[in-house]
Amino acid sequence: MSAGNSRPSKDQFLCSICLDVFTDPVTTSCGHNFCKNCINEHWDVNPRRCPMCKKGFKTKPQLQVNTLLSEMVAQFRHGAQQKASGSSSEHQAAKPGEVPCDICTGTKLKALKSCLVCVTSYCETHLEPHLTALSLKRHQLMEPVENLEELLCKKHDKPLELFCRTDQTCVCSICSILGHKSHELVPLMEEYEGKKAELGKTEAGIQQMIQKRRLKVQELKESVKMSKDAADTEKEDGIQVFTALMESIQRGLGELMEEIEAKQRTTAKQAEDFISDLEEEISELMKRSSEMKQLLSSAPHLHLLQRFLSLKAAPPTKDWTEVRIHPPSYEGMVAKAVAQLEKEMKTLFESNRRWKYAVDVTLDPDTANPHLVLSDDGKQVKHQDGKKKLPDNPERFSQCPSVLGKQSFSSGRFYFEVQVQGKTDWTLGVARESVNRKGMITLSPQFGFWTLCLTEENLYKVNAGPSVRLHLQSHPKKVGVFVDYERGLVSFYNAETLIYSFTGCCFTDKLRPYFSPHPNYFGINSAPLIICPVHFCLMNSPEPVKENCIKPPTL
Repeated sequence: MSAGNSRPSKDQFLCSICLDVFTDPVTTSCGHNFCKNCINEHWDVNPRRCPMCKKGFKTKPQLQVNTLLSEMVAQFRHGAQQKASGSSSEHQAAKPGEVPCDICTGTKLKALKSCLVCVTSYCETHLEPHLTALSLKRHQLMEPVENLEELLCKKHDKPLELFCRTDQTCVCSICSILGHKSHELVPLMEEYEGKKAELGKTEAGIQQMIQKRRLKVQELKESVKMSKDAADTEKEDGIQVFTALMESIQRGLGELMEEIEAKQRTTAKQAEDFISDLEEEISELMKRSSEMKQLLSSAPHLHLLQRFLSLKAAPPTKDWTEVRIHPPSYEGMVAKAVAQLEKEMKTLFESNRRWKYAVDVTLDPDTANPHLVLSDDGKQVKHQDGKKKLPDNPERFSQCPSVLGKQSFSSGRFYFEVQVQGKTDWTLGVARESVNRKGMITLSPQFGFWTLCLTEENLYKVNAGPSVRLHLQSHPKKVGVFVDYERGLVSFYNAETLIYSFTGCCFTDKLRPYFSPHPNYFGINSAPLIICPVHFCLMNSPEPVKENCIKPPTL
């Protein structure tokens, strides 16, 4: 090493892989230096490529320790050790679990290397001769280990320098001549590096197995969580349904008891009236009988003759011969009540099925015709005569007074409700996201629309292409729209009553809610269409059992 004015810095002796001072430094053909173990471990993962310049090698280089650089590193370490102040033997003493120096007397310092030839471990100070003396440089140094004698051949007291692949055992140089002459022998470090690389691959495989199993554990935990969430939701729904069902049963039982008791009261009142009339007649007849008995027993003959005509005539009475109390028939009342309960149960479960898939729908202003006015919350739409100045983007309905919902659905089920009260003309339903929105449009499944409408002639129709006229018992105040994407089903409801269903639909595109309030006709049809929160309620129940909190659809 040339003597210069400046001493080498620590950075010059740092391995670019482990970022520590070189240990057994080697030099690649491209001129870069690394710790021997670091570059070998690197090549186990990225074979035949320099970590610094990325130069590739056709075969894996067989590298030898750079003795010159190794000496420079040793001198650097020695100089750094001497330069360090306050580094007393007390601070460098070997700690429990560390290999102590075999040469130190008194306080044993931490060993830096172990020599297989000397079978001795050395601290940094006592290791210096092995780094500077030419005769000792040939000794085989290794990381400090305890019980160095275990690294010696028990027969020949020589270092175990070779590995016999035939017998899979470590041998010394004498063993290789005497007992393993024809066997496959390799240097111990070579076998160590190979086995180390093999174990490294095995350990990497084990790490992959661990990672896969951790992912599987996470997957199973997530499945359990999803199952619990689904169970909690179903239990909540079950509580709501059965609570409503019990209320319906109690109400039905009360109505049945009231009806039976009303009939009984009517019968009892009729009988009481008859009995009252009869008792009045009996009282009158008893009075007449008493008068007759008195006249017969004690009246003078003249008096009897004078009263005879008035007493002989029977007092006015009713002919009770055909009077009967006909008990009312209670037969069939329980069966009728049960039938009504079954109807309510069916309605309840159907309502709950739709309620579970209620979605929060809002109107998309980018699709609204310029004659439409949308509320700030995107829940109401109505028609106005004046036309707003809006960009004619591809999404906007240019001529028909229509607007789509922002939300789109490509699987699962969804349900929403719209208030139509006060309107004389409207259209509701769903449409394919890709429908034509320019010029006049045809509302039919063929063109991507599944809709129900009320016409200005006060007729309800479904636009099925051709349209189908419907005869509804009552005008709906709210209309519910239910879609089952996989089943190809679009259904319209008036409260709990099914109005109409499109069945066998083939959906291949995203679906979006469709709304048209129709022209206002000079204020006659000015009421807005209003997207309402969905309420879960029982038929004939005075109040909703539960207001829906807008759950997302199952997609």
